[in-house]
Order: sequence, then C-alpha cells, then structure tokens
Amino acid sequence: MRSYRATIYGECQSKANSRRIVFHGGVPRVIKSKKAMVFATDISKQILRKPFLEGSLHADIKIYYKDRRPDLDPSLILDGLQDRWYKNDRQIMKITCERYLDKALPRCEVTVSELNWDEHDPKRNQ
Repeated sequence: MRSYRATIYGECQSKANSRRIVFHGGVPRVIKSKKAMVFATDISKQILRKPFLEGSLHADIKIYYKDRRPDLDPSLILDGLQDRWYKNDRQIMKITCERYLDKALPRCEVTVSELNWDEHDPKRNQ
C-alpha cells in the first residue's frame, strides 16, 4: 500500500473558527479568514501533485502551533491535499491528529496512507 508524507510550514488555521463575512453584490457571504486563505495558499505552494492514492485512506497529522490558543482542526489540511494526493477527502476513513507547540517553527507533519477498511464491520478495522 502506498503513502505520502510531507511537512507543511506555516501556522495551521481552524476551518470552523476562521470565517469572515463579506458582501458580494450586496449579498452577505461567509468566506475563509485571511489567515486561513494564507495557510491554504501555503499548502498549495508546498505540496506537489502526485498520482492519487486510491480507495480508503488514513491521515496521520501532527500540528505544531505557536501557542495553545488555536483549536486542533486538520480540516484545511485535508481540503488542501484534495486534488494533490487524493481525489476527494471523503476517501479519508481514519484521522489521527496530534497537537504540539513550537513557537519558532509552526508546521504540520502529514502522512496519508492507503488503508484496508470495511465500512460495514468496525470490528474488522481494529
């Protein structure tokens, strides 16, 4: 089974808590915050496109924040890897996510691996 690994430099942002309201044609819209947009751009600049991983996947993510304030949220990372390492983030069946502190070098260490997964029998996935 194949897997890809990379380190994304920059401070990970929470997708849920990184929203702002803007008006487009007089209609209010909710979009990513500027910091979240910068982080999404960081991902696209640092992660090369590779042949897509197939089937069910496991994402193992270690997020190093500058401080304890941000929520542990790998959503922007998973979104950013879509169309780079895998076709759709719905392929992610298992997420292991850990939080650490590194004031000097915030980053995300990410490994995504193909996974034998049975959606109908959780006991087989132990």
